[in-house]
Amino acid sequence: MIVGIPREIKPNEHRVALVPAGARALVERGHRVLVETHAGRDSGFEDADYAAVGAEIVPGPRAVFEAAGLVVKVKEPLPPEYDLLRPEHLLFTYLHLAPNRPLTEALQRSGCTAIAYETVQRDDGSLPLLAPMSQVAGRLAVQVGAHALEVTQGGRGVLLGGIPGVRPGRVLILGGGSVGANAAQMAVGLGADVVLMDLKADVMARLELAFQGRLKTLYATAQALDEELARADLVVGAVLVPGARAPVLITREHLGRMQRGAVIVDVAVDQGGCCETSRPTTHESPTFVEQGVVHYCVANMPAAVARTSTLGLTSATLPYVLELADRGAEALAADPALARGVNVQAGGIRHTEVASAHAD
Repeated sequence: MIVGIPREIKPNEHRVALVPAGARALVERGHRVLVETHAGRDSGFEDADYAAVGAEIVPGPRAVFEAAGLVVKVKEPLPPEYDLLRPEHLLFTYLHLAPNRPLTEALQRSGCTAIAYETVQRDDGSLPLLAPMSQVAGRLAVQVGAHALEVTQGGRGVLLGGIPGVRPGRVLILGGGSVGANAAQMAVGLGADVVLMDLKADVMARLELAFQGRLKTLYATAQALDEELARADLVVGAVLVPGARAPVLITREHLGRMQRGAVIVDVAVDQGGCCETSRPTTHESPTFVEQGVVHYCVANMPAAVARTSTLGLTSATLPYVLELADRGAEALAADPALARGVNVQAGGIRHTEVASAHAD
């Protein structure tokens, strides 16, 4: 198999889909690895590092796509890449298709088999390729949220940890999955007053036990959400329905009852966002203010810490990359987790939640 690693072109996307150690593992199994020049530079991996383990450095994306059978990326293809996709391609990357009709239609037109990291799902329901970036995004959410709370960034001027004699900031986390749990770890560690809301009693019980009373949990009723949003200094949107558009929990009406200068970090923005007023932003211009509330809605948050993110992501994806390289499309029949990752194939939408999102 020829495995292609293009350089990411999404604005401020500094990750790379494969580290040199991964390229070495593929080469040692008899595969060719094509890496676009400078693809790994922003993550701290130079072309020479890839060449030293047997990868071939090629000068641009067309050279990667034209030769490769398996194309491995970090983020979804953007319009300049649409016409490079072909029916024989296996595309393996984050896709987040539910809120993105143009990309979905482009993948259908290409005829390729598009496998989404975020919907590769084990029999126990876990999402092994979403987990490492959820950990990064959850921890970053509190870090960037704390910065956005500074007056110079438009925030309320609240220090999340407080000081002796001054109460700490109030953090509200919506969702107790990997993003929410990691956000809670950071917020509690800073000394904030943290409330996490979820619909699953077992999730909340597990988190309360893990945090030994330093985290308060609430069942996510509409009334509880109204009350907590009005009190919060920082809100972290950490809800997820695999493959589907994120449920909208925070409405425009809610903003009018929130404190001026409060901050919402909508980690779910790559799935459409859990706040009605969210829209994707970039690392260059990460925030905007709506009704006095600061919104942080960067759709590729982990790219800000590219080296950590790349190492974490590729350690999770490499076993699946090896499966796909070794067996091609047959790997989808052999591995149920990979099969669940297929979103688009031969012009059709194969994932139930994605199909539902585009049913109209």
